[in-house]
Amino acid sequence: MGLSSAWGGDRDDKSMSATDPRHAYGSMHVMQSGSHVEIDSFIRSTIQKHGMEDAFYVLDLGLLVRLFQGWVQAMPRVRPFYAVKCSPDRALLTTLAALGAGFDCASKAEISQVLDLGVATDRIVFANPCKMQSHVAYAASVGVNLTTFDSESEVYKVKAHHPGAVLLLRIRTDDRGARCPLGVKYGALMCEVEHLLRVADNLHVPVAGVSFHIGSGATDAFSFTDAIAAAREVFDISERLGLPKMHILDIGGGFTSGCSGSLKFSDAATAVNYALDSYFPLDMGVKIIAEPGRYFAETPSTLATTVIGKRVRGEVKEYWINDGIYGSMNSLLYDHAVLKYRPLICLADESKNNNCHGDCSSLPTHNSTVFGPTCDGLDTVLQGASLPDLSIGDWIIFPDMGAYTAAAGSSFNGFSMSDIPTFYVFSINLQGCSTLGYLKGIAPQLMKGCVPDLNAAGNIIENWAVNCSSTSGRQISVSSGGCS
Repeated sequence: MGLSSAWGGDRDDKSMSATDPRHAYGSMHVMQSGSHVEIDSFIRSTIQKHGMEDAFYVLDLGLLVRLFQGWVQAMPRVRPFYAVKCSPDRALLTTLAALGAGFDCASKAEISQVLDLGVATDRIVFANPCKMQSHVAYAASVGVNLTTFDSESEVYKVKAHHPGAVLLLRIRTDDRGARCPLGVKYGALMCEVEHLLRVADNLHVPVAGVSFHIGSGATDAFSFTDAIAAAREVFDISERLGLPKMHILDIGGGFTSGCSGSLKFSDAATAVNYALDSYFPLDMGVKIIAEPGRYFAETPSTLATTVIGKRVRGEVKEYWINDGIYGSMNSLLYDHAVLKYRPLICLADESKNNNCHGDCSSLPTHNSTVFGPTCDGLDTVLQGASLPDLSIGDWIIFPDMGAYTAAAGSSFNGFSMSDIPTFYVFSINLQGCSTLGYLKGIAPQLMKGCVPDLNAAGNIIENWAVNCSSTSGRQISVSSGGCS
């Protein structure tokens, strides 16, 4: 299903073209499948081409486009408003903006970043139930009007600093098994709903609907069903009080696309669709939005780290790498992540032919510990890991590292997240070139000259290459052979 049939085709193309989104990409390489073998091959060539010894990310924008397609197909009634806090990477935001996504912003800085892409203000929800006064005033000044609340004091704050605001009442709904529960901090209780609606009405601040968030990285599909049922109850309370008709439902986040959680996206989508049909049928005319973050950000990003130190103690081999707990792996502490990893041998060693290779399956493995680069003992990335005998200059690759990683890293000990670059690739996968055609079709300004042209058979034109100028003086270069 295309965007026009799903959401009315309301992308703001004129606004989007005001800021050339191609400036976000740097260098982008088109690859066939985006498999870990191909990603590792790209990593090896990048290491060799640039003499890399620092950690870096690889972000697959082709996979991001396929995830967006998957969302539209699975939940055509639900428009995603991407949670910027999950990963504010400019190229990721630019691609989602071009695809027609909205954005969930939690601060003045996030709103500003999205507006700088040329995104229209009606595609932004200021989804922070407790906002700084100056941030509320900023939202008013730029015309971002839709925001959330869950307390009486927030209504007074919004009334004072943003008279034109429209509210969504956030209610507490919990998936108790979620990776990151949120209900302890946000969400009005059902016994508080009527009072909060009356306060807003008395202050003449319109409440347009309901929002909820069952928790980041949800585990139980029925939590969505229960939450949507609770939201309908709030709609009914508002109607019983004779208040203006509500017309927006924000079902929050909690969705995943990979194997990081126990709840499959397909199961979550099935539960959401069933609940929407049951409690918010189409003839109610309610606009449905969501706030997915990790669904889009997690799986397209891969982190490559270098082994910078080694020590052997008994049967345990200990390694130091150049990213850790205070950097990308802060997700171990703050996001309860379970890291996946694989080795990439890159030794200047005659026994390994002075070359990088990705197939380590034939090498014996050892009980290993991996530390980050800082001087804190807490900075331990892996324990009990199964790794081959690595040496300084080898690499350890961490897939699925796009969600709540770089966004929350620090500069502790002088190891700054801002020093970790990102390289962009566009994988075509088994769908042939359909994702390229899809993106070029709905976002011509984004893709003009920056991805391969297709021939009549839908294949990439052989030996295709083109450059795009960017504000930083870099150029976007893409080249590829045909695809089947």
